[in-house]
Amino acid sequence: MSGQRVTNLHIAIKHSLSVLLLLFILIRSINSVRSADQRGEEVTLETYNKYYNYDEFTDLLKSLSQKYSNIANLTSIGRSVEGRELWVMRITRDPNADVPGKPKFKYVGNMHGDETVSRQVLIYLVEYLLQRYGDDQRVTELVDNTDIYIMPSMNPDGFEKSVEGDCMGKDEGRYNAKNIDLNRSFPDQFDEIHVKAEDIPEGAAVMRWILENKFVLSGNLHGGTVVASYPYDDSASHKTDGTYSKSPDDSLFKYLALVYAENNPVMKTGQPKCEESMAETFPDGITNGAKWYDVSGGMQDYNYLKGNCFEITMELSCCKYPPSSRLRTEWDNNRESLLAYMEKIHIGVRGNVIAARNGAPLSDAVIMVAGINHNVSTARFGEYYRLLLPGTYNITAIAPGYIPMSVVGMEVKEGRATELNLTLVPETDVNPTTPSIPDSPTATSTNSSSADTSSPGADSVEKEQSSNLAIQPQDFRHHHYNDMELFLQKFSSEYSSITRLYSIGKSVQGRLLRVMEITDNPGVHELGEPEFKYIGNMHGNEVVGRELLLNLIEYLCRNYGSDPEVTQLVDSTRIHIMPSMNPDGYEVSQEGDISGIQGRNNSNNFDLNRNFPDRFNFITDPRQPETIAVMNWVKSYPFVLSANLHGGSLVVNYPYDDNLEDVIGYSRSSDDVVFKMLALAYSEENTQMHNGNPCPEMDPEFFADGITNGAAWYNVHGGMQDWNYINTNCFEVTIELGCYKYPLAADLPKYWNENRRSLLQFMHRVHRGFKGMVIDSKDGSGIPNATITVETIDHPVTTNVAGDYWRLLVPKTYRVTASAQGYVSVSTYATVPENGVEIVNFTLTRINTNANGRMTEDASSVQDPTVKEFESLIKQLSGESGLDELIKNTPTQSSFRYRRYSEVSEFLRGLTLNFPEITSLHSLGQSVEFRTIWALEISNNPKVQEPSEPKIRFVAGIHGNAPVGTELLLEFAASLCINYGKNAAITRLINETRIVILPSINPDGRELAKENDCNSTAGMTNAHGKDLNNDFFGNASQRAGELQPETRAVMDLIQERGFTLSVALDGGSLLVTYPYDKPVQPVENDDTLRYLATVYASHHPTMHLGNTGCSNNGQMGIIPDGVLRAAEWHSHMGSMKDFSVDFGHCPEITVYTSCCLFPTAEMLPTLWAENRKSLLRMLVEVHKGVRGVVKDRNGKPIAGAMIVLNGAVRVFTSEGGFFHALLAPGLHNIEAVADGYQQQSQKVSVSQFEAASTIIIEFDMENNIFGLPRELVVASAAAAMTALVITACIIWCVCSAKSNRQKDGFHRLRQHRDDYDDEIRLTSMGSKKSLLSNEFQDESESDEDTLYTNKL
Repeated sequence: MSGQRVTNLHIAIKHSLSVLLLLFILIRSINSVRSADQRGEEVTLETYNKYYNYDEFTDLLKSLSQKYSNIANLTSIGRSVEGRELWVMRITRDPNADVPGKPKFKYVGNMHGDETVSRQVLIYLVEYLLQRYGDDQRVTELVDNTDIYIMPSMNPDGFEKSVEGDCMGKDEGRYNAKNIDLNRSFPDQFDEIHVKAEDIPEGAAVMRWILENKFVLSGNLHGGTVVASYPYDDSASHKTDGTYSKSPDDSLFKYLALVYAENNPVMKTGQPKCEESMAETFPDGITNGAKWYDVSGGMQDYNYLKGNCFEITMELSCCKYPPSSRLRTEWDNNRESLLAYMEKIHIGVRGNVIAARNGAPLSDAVIMVAGINHNVSTARFGEYYRLLLPGTYNITAIAPGYIPMSVVGMEVKEGRATELNLTLVPETDVNPTTPSIPDSPTATSTNSSSADTSSPGADSVEKEQSSNLAIQPQDFRHHHYNDMELFLQKFSSEYSSITRLYSIGKSVQGRLLRVMEITDNPGVHELGEPEFKYIGNMHGNEVVGRELLLNLIEYLCRNYGSDPEVTQLVDSTRIHIMPSMNPDGYEVSQEGDISGIQGRNNSNNFDLNRNFPDRFNFITDPRQPETIAVMNWVKSYPFVLSANLHGGSLVVNYPYDDNLEDVIGYSRSSDDVVFKMLALAYSEENTQMHNGNPCPEMDPEFFADGITNGAAWYNVHGGMQDWNYINTNCFEVTIELGCYKYPLAADLPKYWNENRRSLLQFMHRVHRGFKGMVIDSKDGSGIPNATITVETIDHPVTTNVAGDYWRLLVPKTYRVTASAQGYVSVSTYATVPENGVEIVNFTLTRINTNANGRMTEDASSVQDPTVKEFESLIKQLSGESGLDELIKNTPTQSSFRYRRYSEVSEFLRGLTLNFPEITSLHSLGQSVEFRTIWALEISNNPKVQEPSEPKIRFVAGIHGNAPVGTELLLEFAASLCINYGKNAAITRLINETRIVILPSINPDGRELAKENDCNSTAGMTNAHGKDLNNDFFGNASQRAGELQPETRAVMDLIQERGFTLSVALDGGSLLVTYPYDKPVQPVENDDTLRYLATVYASHHPTMHLGNTGCSNNGQMGIIPDGVLRAAEWHSHMGSMKDFSVDFGHCPEITVYTSCCLFPTAEMLPTLWAENRKSLLRMLVEVHKGVRGVVKDRNGKPIAGAMIVLNGAVRVFTSEGGFFHALLAPGLHNIEAVADGYQQQSQKVSVSQFEAASTIIIEFDMENNIFGLPRELVVASAAAAMTALVITACIIWCVCSAKSNRQKDGFHRLRQHRDDYDDEIRLTSMGSKKSLLSNEFQDESESDEDTLYTNKL
């Protein structure tokens, strides 16, 4: 038997070796495949016979970037509507760094998604440059000396929808996924482009890209014919075709277009012979854009006018999406043109602009060429590239704070650019060096500077020469109100291309508070452009500021386009000028007043510069209409810098104006050094002011350098400059312009001459410090209200609605942090240059909100375009002007009046009869006197419950003597119904919301109310004399008497649950209160409740100012933000809002719409105008917070599950498992609990601008089995099963081994049958042989006998 065991061992070894051999062969095969793949990758060549879809295109670019990382860097500048990356391949030596000396070039393709040749040709160009670098001298030189950016596809969404072979673009791939033509969506010089930024993320990303990079030359590749088109693309007349719209660089553009055309064998013929327009020809293969056909909002004009970049548009093929078999031919036709055009970036003149004092590069310095009304500016390292044709030019460089420098007779030769370096002298140098101007500079000349000691007044001489070139104001006189109005209207009309005249409100006596906006694109906030303001005549008898600002308006308008400094200021800054903040006071002031007070205050006799909220002192004076108008104005624009012009002394005064101790003494702000820099910018340009002795004959006071801290001079409580700094992003100083408050008209020219340079220099300071964008990494959109914090300076600024910001700082290196709710903060170090501004952009990533259970973000909202469209609408309406635009587009024409019960009922029935598809009228019950309590529902399907939609309740008339709320809600309902189907935003809001309106809870009380009585309590209670707002008790034991029928009707509605938000309108004050009315401490979700109240108040023109001004109720003080917890005002039990929160699980706020309980009917239009925006905003707000659905593992919805918010507030899922809860912006904890299921939890980020985050909560079963943890039971069961399987395997193996030996013995039995028979006989005889044989017998022999016997 031992031999048998050896045999078995050999068999096992043989099997093992076989397995090892197979494994070895498999591994070798895998390695072979890998090697083959690698070799294939190395030798793969472009086939030019297929289009790459988005995934293939992305993989290819990533592969090329990795393979050629020494010269290639792939980045995305943003994402498309559908979330595809906008890839840009940067090709240059050292592609990960910005270094001076290499001009930036770009190609953009596939802007129209169905024009596909450009996409493929640019991919081929990328491959061509990368593969030939180092081997091809031409390519190597181009890559080494040029910073090349190639974007093959600007519209990847459109490409994916396009169809190969579609030559005419009949399919819908031309536009982006929002159905917008990207080449009609850029700002235009001759037309207003009405496109929302959120609808063109591709265009917005490219605009940011253009503005952030100083591209020099660009090509935009299209399809549909074969021609090179150059600016301008449209004209002022907007004739369809035939109008040649010449740019200042028309000759240069024609030359550049010819370079491309003459190298393309089809284009140069000028006869593309396209099927749809066989007769169309283009001389030399080029055309002026507008002459061909008028295009408003095109990208090439935007590049030229806004981006420092020369761009032409190349149409590459007649067929927009030709068969892939044509690709090789298209590449061959365009390859040489693409290369030759790129090489033209190196023509013209180039150089650096530096400061004479320290040799520092000057970024954003302007390069002007005489005779060509188009400027370029220097890039980050002070370098510039000005494309020019061969010729002789006069070139000027200007920069804020420096004396302009001109070079006459600069010769530009054919071929490589002529180098011209320019050194600018600071205007503040006492003995400035005077740059020498060579008569005929050579191609490599660098201008030097040398001291001119013979001319110590050279600085003033240079300034005077510069000033003499500008047109000065001629008509100096005092302008009374009507005269000023005509003056402003005249300049607004004459210079309409750069001005906009608007009003921010009215004075007490009804005079308009006018503002003149001066900028290159009036009426529009341009991304990255700072906003500046001057305010004059705040004190009516201090008139010099008023007249100087009128002079400044004239000076800027008349010199725009001819004076370099003015042109640069207007082009780069949005300037707002308010000549008179107190026109009423001016009208009663007297000429010749030196230091009087007549006219100082407004016509209510309040000092406007003591009327603003103060950080240290409580201002008890009622807020004046002029003050309110300015506060609203300042909060409506992203102002960066401001000055308030006064009179009576000669000094620049900076914050703070007062201190806590209310004593004279230096009150330092966090930005004290910045304010000093700003103040000095003004005073240093005014010699008398800078001397520091303003009025020696009147007052011996002295101000070092002509500046002073406000509180160190004297304390001012309620001043405007401190309010600007503390409450907005705006830095403001107060400038005292002279000792005489109302000087004679004959002295006005002197004031202009003394202050002209100061006014301009101060405006230049808006371009100091940091500016940039804060961008969402997910979709490339700007993040509004993000916070920019500078380390060691306790004064953050916030981003504008578009995500751009500005932060004034003195030159230094800082650690800057950008943060936003729901995002991971980002910090960086950056240095503010001596002159100009440093661009610091931030990209923030959303906080990961992955669940620790099975809670995940709902992917459906990402995939469903209708959901994304609605989310964009919510974001738009939450922005700075979204609701303003909506209100402007939905005017109301109602004749306001008060309605009694019968008329209210008829009005509601009329709505249901006229708008049956979106309205439904329900009776909730009846009042004591059997009047019906109506509830009107407005939705797109009002008779069907849709638990997935948020439900909002508007309630009014709980007090019958305050009927304003009833009328406002009736008008609100009518406005919604009338605009349904006409206004897209209103239609979508109604389709996505269930709106329930209860216009009058207490109709009996309303019948008893006294009209036009502001204080009467008649009608406040119901017919039983019960104040209904004291009757909402959830527990009967708390109620003093029987529940009132009106209360019962409303309580039943509230307890239906399903409501997300409730807004109740009342009267008798001007504020918003939030739960609780009962004295509860603490309130669990106080931050959310207060936030909702603040949202309403902040969209009311006066409520958010906190000045109730209600003498009838004893409230004369200031309530911060106009918002108060109800118990802090009038504490009581049984209120409707408390019941709504406790038993309806719905937050409710109460809005007090006016001080007067029952104002006259004439006041209703004003009250409607004041509250309409807030009511609409609540309709938007109900879609915020967090929403979702709760399911089990099988996808079955779970109704009645409890959602716990931040460990306290509870809401419950409705039918279908839906829930929706409003939350204050920030990060919140959410827990989901349901009987028999495992608890789930998650962190959710809520934004004040974005629609609710949608989540799916998927429950596991309860975690305990038989009282033991599920994991333990499962593990034990798994272990038991494993043991059983192993045991079974062991038994099987043993049996198999025995079976093999049995079979072997069986064969031996048959071969030696005779011996076997003898053995049987011996055994039966009991012989010794038998006994011995049993001693060595295999125990299986008995089985063998049985087996053998059975076999027989």
